[in-house]
This record gives sequence, structure tokens and C-alpha cells, in this order.
Amino acid sequence: MPQIDFYVLTDSSTDAHLRYACRLAEQAVERGQRVFMRTTTSDDSKRIDDLLWTFGDRSFLPHEVATTALPSHEKVRVLIGTSPPAGFSDLVINLSVEALPDSQALLQIVELVPVDAERKRQARERFKIYRDRGIEPTTHTV
Repeated sequence: MPQIDFYVLTDSSTDAHLRYACRLAEQAVERGQRVFMRTTTSDDSKRIDDLLWTFGDRSFLPHEVATTALPSHEKVRVLIGTSPPAGFSDLVINLSVEALPDSQALLQIVELVPVDAERKRQARERFKIYRDRGIEPTTHTV
């Protein structure tokens, strides 16, 4: 069963959840993990791809938007897209509004809960879905 962590954000600034997702990806890569950042649309994927280039000036995360099942180079540690490739991810950061359909096959899932009321409601629905599947998510306020 995967470990699922919900991070309830207190920062209400624009794109705070996306910047926090980039920091989580950076920390995971520093631990040697491979990360999949799940988005809802290709436009969302492009947005997070652009942000990964600019969010921090102290490091670079080898990343790409997933166009095939696996990354184009072995040094790519972060993939971005709508569906995690089998066997690639140690961590999935779910930026989609929907729960991951096959959460049992994953090691760790991170769900971000922005300050926005509608996004909070959607996160509560995802929390309930995971719980209904027999997984007890952990909640952190950051």
C-alpha cells in the first residue's frame, strides 16, 4: 500500500502549491528518488515544466514533459504528465484535481491542498477516495 501525504498549504499567493510541489520534487531528487508530477492537461504540464526552470536559482532538476513511457535520458529524475509511467516513480506529486486511479501500485503519493476553497473541497474528495480504498492518508500543515 502506498504512503499518501496531504500537505495543507497556508500560503495563499498565486501558484504557491506549484512552487511547493517543485520544492518537494527537489527534495525527493536529492534523496535519489524519481518523481512524477501528475497534471490534468498538457497546458498544466507545460506550466509546471516552465516553473521547474525558474523556481530556484540554486539548483537544476533534470526534468521533462513525458512524451513516452520512460524519460529520454537516464539523468532525468522528474517527469511531468497526465499518467505515471509504470515502474518509473518513487514519488507521485498529484497536481490533478482527481485521485490517482491505480494508487495501489505506487510507493508514495503527495497531494497538495491549496488555500482556495474549491481546491480544498476537491482535496477532501480525494482524501475520502483513498480512505475508501483502505489507505489512511497522513495530513501535514505547511
